[in-house]
Amino acid sequence: MSNPARTVTTGLASALSAPSPGTGTTGSTGPSSRRTDGPARVVVDLDLPGATISRHLYGHFAEHLGRCIYGGFFVGEDSEIPNTRGIRHDVVDALRALRIPNLRWPGGCFADEYHWKDGIGPREQRPRMVNSHWGDVVEDNSFGTHEFMDLVELLGTEAYVNGNVGSGTVAEMSEWIEYLTRADDSPMASLRRQNGREEPWKVPYFGIGNEAWGCGGNMRAEDYAALARQYSTYVRDHAGNEVTRIAAGASDDDYGWTEALMKAIGTLKGRETKPKPFQAISLHHYTMSGPWQDKGSATEFTEDEWYLTLARAARTEELVARHSTVMDHYDPHKQVGLVLDEWGTWWNVEPGTNPGFLYQQNTVRDALVASLHFDGFHRHADRLVMANIAQTVNVLQAMVLTDPDSGALVLTPTYHVFEMNAGHQDAAALDAHVLLPEEPREIEGRTLPSISASASTTGESALISLSNLDASEGRALVLDLRGREVAGHSARVLTGACSAAHNTPEQPDAVAPVELTTVREHERGLEVELPPHSFATVQLQLG
Repeated sequence: MSNPARTVTTGLASALSAPSPGTGTTGSTGPSSRRTDGPARVVVDLDLPGATISRHLYGHFAEHLGRCIYGGFFVGEDSEIPNTRGIRHDVVDALRALRIPNLRWPGGCFADEYHWKDGIGPREQRPRMVNSHWGDVVEDNSFGTHEFMDLVELLGTEAYVNGNVGSGTVAEMSEWIEYLTRADDSPMASLRRQNGREEPWKVPYFGIGNEAWGCGGNMRAEDYAALARQYSTYVRDHAGNEVTRIAAGASDDDYGWTEALMKAIGTLKGRETKPKPFQAISLHHYTMSGPWQDKGSATEFTEDEWYLTLARAARTEELVARHSTVMDHYDPHKQVGLVLDEWGTWWNVEPGTNPGFLYQQNTVRDALVASLHFDGFHRHADRLVMANIAQTVNVLQAMVLTDPDSGALVLTPTYHVFEMNAGHQDAAALDAHVLLPEEPREIEGRTLPSISASASTTGESALISLSNLDASEGRALVLDLRGREVAGHSARVLTGACSAAHNTPEQPDAVAPVELTTVREHERGLEVELPPHSFATVQLQLG
């Protein structure tokens, strides 16, 4: 993660540069609504399932940055905070409750200055290094490969390991995947055993560098594409471990970068061959209310900044759609996945904290940024195969905050959106059409309706997510449910006393989900009343 790169557009990519409003359906470029003369409605066809929403769209990211690893996940075995081999019990328990599907590590920008052999063996013998990107602090490498894979096993999740292209070598990356996944007496497997791990691990996802256009090497697209082909060749499948290799993709609307990577793969005309040399391409995009130099406060913002932030969050779906269009040209059967492995809000750090540690609070506004992202992810589940919020603990739009003095753990509003939306994981997407009696707001040339929605089904049940984006007004709407009988329902809502409400050790439940009691049966399905600045989920039992 670093300052977004300059946009470069060439060929097909140049046709995608201009902004356009969303259409509100599958393949859309953002949330939208249609006008209606009647009451506000969300129309859901319960009998028309679409693409599967991969659970990996609810992935996470842990970088050696600030207090994400040290003091967040890892406190050391001598800590008074309850831990297993140095890994905090309370953080693990909180994340297991989310059923997190994958965890990306060790970066981010840190990945391209990390040399994995420095993080194995006895901790007291590991060499130190300078974390030049994040605070210019000394890293002692006490949390390395074995500690990360231990964390993965404790969480019951899957590993997404990000390799070093910027300052590393092909041999270094090749040896790392061998060390991690090979079962016989090869040199790296033998070294792993010497360090205390007999059986190999499973590593289903491996990143070929990070942000090669910036902190990962300041490369040109074509130069990185050639390196991605080379490095990917040596990230081998060992001992039955099949790796999805993820090329370091574009920042924001640099469609030319995506096109260069797709050209490096070549046109894929059929489904019979596993795409070579990499199987997915990443994308990074962050949301802020100000310019890069002054991104805005996490907790102090005006109503105008509220709407501006949500409109910019909604732009993520446009970026996913347009990068997908570039990929469709070369890969019409969608054999190559798109991975949004860094997304979320990026605010000015909290006053009095290290500016290189990127610690920020997390409010109702962040929760609705997350809900907007997920609605877009669900609409693009045919191409978008993974997403990783930045980051899991104590950094940027975190799930969990830990107090450095008391050690107390706080669940953020964003955490609760992940938990409330967990039922969408591996379910089939349903179109959710929003009809409103008013025109949407126009912000920076894009439209922002006051309601956003998405839905999915497992066959026996359905989950509908609803966001009231209005900062000050509640909203009554009808869920127009078609195609299936509804045998029962339940609902929950997440909001706070104000749009900037957030949780602290003193008030850990200022923003927490509660039962939504304002749901009534209606001739079309259900009538729902949403508070202002709120997120709600409605669970349906289908007959």
